[in-house]
Amino acid sequence: MSESQVWDAVDAYFTDHLSPDDEVTSAALRDSDAAELPPISVTAAQGKLLQLLAEIQGARAILEIGTLGGYSTIWLARALPADGRLITLEYSPKHAEVAARNIARAGLDKQVEVRVGPALESLPLLADENPPPFDLVFIDADKVNNPHYLEWALKLTRAGSLIVLDNVVRGGRIVDAASDADDVRGTRAAIELIGSHPRLSGTAVQTVGAKGYDGFALARVLA
Repeated sequence: MSESQVWDAVDAYFTDHLSPDDEVTSAALRDSDAAELPPISVTAAQGKLLQLLAEIQGARAILEIGTLGGYSTIWLARALPADGRLITLEYSPKHAEVAARNIARAGLDKQVEVRVGPALESLPLLADENPPPFDLVFIDADKVNNPHYLEWALKLTRAGSLIVLDNVVRGGRIVDAASDADDVRGTRAAIELIGSHPRLSGTAVQTVGAKGYDGFALARVLA
């Protein structure tokens, strides 16, 4: 087998034994495909990681920036207690409509609110509501705005909150300081902000498997 085939096989083995899709998550992926949404959802293994992080965190309030078809939303919301809440922000009305159906089928629509519109417009409105601090923020939207999303996440969290930033490797292009690609520039700015901000302690992990060569950053908000 080629190296990438080995990665895929290992990923499939771990997923089969540790985080298999069930009827609800499988249906969410099928409906997203049928609606021709981009095939860029997190994998089942990554979804389970998000759920575990939220459970370890004891999260009662979660903010997601970038909903797509609601697949990652479902994994995250499953970690919430009965009185927990998740707000997810989605730019595309079409994507939000698919996500809302998937979330309702999962029985999570009482805990999850999908807000439609550009996140950089939705976030100030959310802040104006003065919500209780979010315990976990998952950022998986347009990469050029990653540093702005990170700054808003800091405003909407508390000491001890977690921030997860997805897709930070960009196929290895993240190391190209001369790149003029928006996704690389935005992600580099976010990584450097995590590394330099006095209220953040973070790391990043490279991953291989069903999503190819990728990775995520994890940061904890400090006092």
